[in-house]
Amino acid sequence: MDGLKPRSILMFKDKKVLVTGGTGFLGKAVVKNLSASGYQYVIPTGRGNDLTAPKEADRLLKGVEPDAVVHLAATVGGIGANKKNPGLFMYNNLIMGTQLIEACRKLGTVKKFVMVGTVCSYPKFTPVPFKEEDIWNGYPEETNAPYGIAKKSLMQLIMSYGEQYDFNGVNLIPVNMYGPHDNFDPSISHVIPALILKFHRAMRGLNHEAVEIWGTGEASREFLYVDDCAEAIKLSLEKYVSPEPINIGTGGEIKIKYLAHTIAEIMGYQGSIYFNSDYPDGQPRRCLDISRAKERLGYEPTVDLYDGLEGTIDWFKANSEKFDVYLDRI
Repeated sequence: MDGLKPRSILMFKDKKVLVTGGTGFLGKAVVKNLSASGYQYVIPTGRGNDLTAPKEADRLLKGVEPDAVVHLAATVGGIGANKKNPGLFMYNNLIMGTQLIEACRKLGTVKKFVMVGTVCSYPKFTPVPFKEEDIWNGYPEETNAPYGIAKKSLMQLIMSYGEQYDFNGVNLIPVNMYGPHDNFDPSISHVIPALILKFHRAMRGLNHEAVEIWGTGEASREFLYVDDCAEAIKLSLEKYVSPEPINIGTGGEIKIKYLAHTIAEIMGYQGSIYFNSDYPDGQPRRCLDISRAKERLGYEPTVDLYDGLEGTIDWFKANSEKFDVYLDRI
């Protein structure tokens, strides 16, 4: 195991797993997966659990006394939110992760720490498919570099803690996720919920001409159904792996223009679509090599993109009234 001393397979079904960000999009899927698999879990909620505040991580861990930690809490958003808040995104993610990792180290009883990073950490022009060893070979795409660098720094912190303190950490790098309970707030949403909301607005008769989509549509992305990511996180709790990064995705990609037309088709939108090239595409391509996840975690994605989009859109339609507040903000 890359020079680290071996450990037996870790099973936490009779242990306590702390899930930061457990009420968020990915957090809900992780908690559902852990619950269905018979795991005990704790979600920090309410006042006094701000992980950016000094000593809150120490207080939280001493109160919960978890056997494992899955760190999902993050300050996130799409291209627009990243461009508007580079300092906030970098600071919040760095400070939350650093304080939590150090608090786990000091407590001494946390047997595993699962760090969920981001594909934004990869260099802008990484060869496709992205391989984990390439993550250090350049600067991330500029529009989300502060967020990506923050997450990459935490990845290195876990690796360094493993080397110096025998800290048992896992670094997972998921691609763009989507699915039920996604964030549809246009100020911070990612591409799939943003497109769904745009088409929904158009079908309500609130657009003037065409649905406008930022960029040329030529950039490609890989999309991971949120339940598949949750399964990978559970597998990472159960198996010992070194703290080297592990890609979590599907191994496939789609151009944004084809994605937009697919979502329009599923939703029944028959109007026109306009790609505005005055806005940035972001990273030209994103597609991961997931062979390491298959080999070390026994991970296999199970939900293909079309089926996942259908499920996501069905959930959105069933809950669309609560998203109407966003329609005048697009």
